[in-house]
Amino acid sequence: MTEFFPDVPKIVYGGPKSRNPLEFKWYNPDEIVGEKTMKEHLRFSVVYWHTFCNSLSDPFGVGTAQRPWDDGTNSVANATQRVRVAFEFFEKLGVPFYAFHDRDVAPEGKTIKESHANLDEIVKVLKEEQARTKIKLLWGTANLFTNPRYMHGAATSPNFDVFAFAAAQVKKAMEVTMDLGGAGYTFWGGREGYSTLWNTDMKREIDHLGKFLTMAVDYKKQIGFQGQFYIEPKPREPTKHQYDSDAAACLNFLRTYNLLPHFKLNLETNHATLAGHEMMHEMEVAIGAGALGSIDANTGDALLGWDTDQFPTDVYLTTKCMISILNMGGFTTGGVNFDAKVRRESFEPIDLFYAHIGGMDAFARGLKTAQAILSDGRLAELLKARYHSWDAEPGRRVEAGQSNFGDLEAYILPKGDAAKNVSGRQELLENLINEFI
Repeated sequence: MTEFFPDVPKIVYGGPKSRNPLEFKWYNPDEIVGEKTMKEHLRFSVVYWHTFCNSLSDPFGVGTAQRPWDDGTNSVANATQRVRVAFEFFEKLGVPFYAFHDRDVAPEGKTIKESHANLDEIVKVLKEEQARTKIKLLWGTANLFTNPRYMHGAATSPNFDVFAFAAAQVKKAMEVTMDLGGAGYTFWGGREGYSTLWNTDMKREIDHLGKFLTMAVDYKKQIGFQGQFYIEPKPREPTKHQYDSDAAACLNFLRTYNLLPHFKLNLETNHATLAGHEMMHEMEVAIGAGALGSIDANTGDALLGWDTDQFPTDVYLTTKCMISILNMGGFTTGGVNFDAKVRRESFEPIDLFYAHIGGMDAFARGLKTAQAILSDGRLAELLKARYHSWDAEPGRRVEAGQSNFGDLEAYILPKGDAAKNVSGRQELLENLINEFI
């Protein structure tokens, strides 16, 4: 078999003192952290789109990426070769999962029938590589945003034929994901939103989106797909406002259309910051609803106001993520999916390895730090102390739904005033976290 990365060995753990850029400094897949291995905790996944399909173009210039295996054609033969490249990369990096859009892995044809046929051809190759390497599909999805037909949206398009086309495309993508043993299927409403309300019937569009996802749930049951459905929030870009703008908006939508039992959220850091939230905020909102399923691991740039999809290297960020994930009991069907791309200036194939190694090390270090913080116990003690007044009988009765305004008035009248507040100890807590990082 042709080797596409002949100068790159299988990436192994070298330890924190290693100076080899093609070794892990922190990610040791078989190391036990808590009660599971790092590999089991983190469930790393590489995305197909940014890693193998992104030319690194931007609004000011054509792509810079050097991808010697790619002949530049939109052909099944070129797509087949790209599968071989991808799985060599996954295998050398040592990740257990990958993720894709339908149009990443197979070229779009002149008709939907031709597109389906192209996808079927590539699925055969994906199956071969999955069987050879034992690498699995974390989740699949359909690209409902690139083709000009989706300029006004897909499930929210004012053009009914576009709605029907999107349904047929998702139907096929779900079938393919199931055929490949995918652990989940993700919906990202890249153009499900508006640019101006002058031409938008918002209520009608959101109703259509609810109908679309309800039909997806019905078809999931019909074919017996056992994978988890996810929605991925994002506030804007490419639209001015997207209906899945953040975790709270998604949860409200799912509850409104009776879809919450069927969906969890796939959260992305750069989407969280575009919505004006920290990633930990979005994660805690989802966890509070029992709806965090998976995360897309990336970060933005504080000086740039768009979705830069950079690889995560901030250990504070990864520690926060892993504290939330450990506290919820870990992933079940989801994982840490690197929806991230190398910079335009990092155009050589070797940069793909450097980027993923750095991201994996950052999350491994975040995992170990989070586990140490939780095992230490002081963070939990300080949090418990902050709410100690709620643990007494009057507070417990309110939380249990066994109290009313009359009861509360009877409680507070003899006291005359509320008990004095105590400090929030923010700086103490920040210092505590710094002890471990």
